[in-house]
Amino acid sequence: MNIVLTGSLGNIGKPLAQDLVQKGHMVTVISSNAERQKDIEALGAKAAIGSIKDADFLSVAFKGADIVYVMETLDAAGGFFDQDVDFIATINQIGHNYKQAILQSGVKRVVHLSSVGAHMDKDNGILIFHHNVENILKQLPDDVSIKFMRPVGFYTNMFSFVRTIKTQGAIIQNYGGANKEPWVSPLDIADVIAEEMEQPFEGRQIRYIASDEFSPDEAAYFLGQAIGKPDLKWLVIPDEQLLGSWLSAGMNPQIAKGFVEMQAGMGRGMLYEDYYRNKPVLGKVKLTDFVKEFAAVYNQ
Repeated sequence: MNIVLTGSLGNIGKPLAQDLVQKGHMVTVISSNAERQKDIEALGAKAAIGSIKDADFLSVAFKGADIVYVMETLDAAGGFFDQDVDFIATINQIGHNYKQAILQSGVKRVVHLSSVGAHMDKDNGILIFHHNVENILKQLPDDVSIKFMRPVGFYTNMFSFVRTIKTQGAIIQNYGGANKEPWVSPLDIADVIAEEMEQPFEGRQIRYIASDEFSPDEAAYFLGQAIGKPDLKWLVIPDEQLLGSWLSAGMNPQIAKGFVEMQAGMGRGMLYEDYYRNKPVLGKVKLTDFVKEFAAVYNQ
């Protein structure tokens, strides 16, 4: 098949492109960075250099594709510390660009990287952008089949813990405790997406993706063991205190407030209600695998 991927060669995009090429598909990878072209071509894929903020570029890039894989990230909207960006509005526009490009190119099969929490229209914090884009894509004609992939929190998000572990000797968040929650490896996300691309498409489908389930206390224990800090603790502070620390560090207020609200929803379990109603088979990469990667980053 002819498959077009957005997301460049990120944590999901690179293993996904490699897998699809190895299976014999013709793969085009969209990247805004011209320097990525040689890396994309080295994988055996074709590079399309341009911006997902450009609907006309996307329309040309999607033309002739059997399947397109579309994703939006906060990084695509601007840096977390850019004070002048309306992230939600920017990502909504990217969603409209995808919709326009799918219509103009005639693509009939779409895989969309969404998120846990996308079923909620409030109380999901920054994840509201996934809810919004899902609904934008649902406006496409019925003959466009869409698979909404809803991964849970990425293991790689834990790299943000490194700073407070080094400066304050602890993981510090606005939720914690002994209740288990699901996490996912980008490698398992790539595996599921590649699998879904080779399965029949029909209507609008949703699939959750997770690798392991463990509590914040368990995460602190295993991360601590991996980095030589066996007494590492996951400490819980009030929402307002965490928000204040992020704002004082210069984070965009919309992003900071969105993450605090999202994590509060994680702590209360609200984000995971639909996940547990539609719980997937867990993937291959477990917390005990990821902690080795975390330790390598921590010790750099």
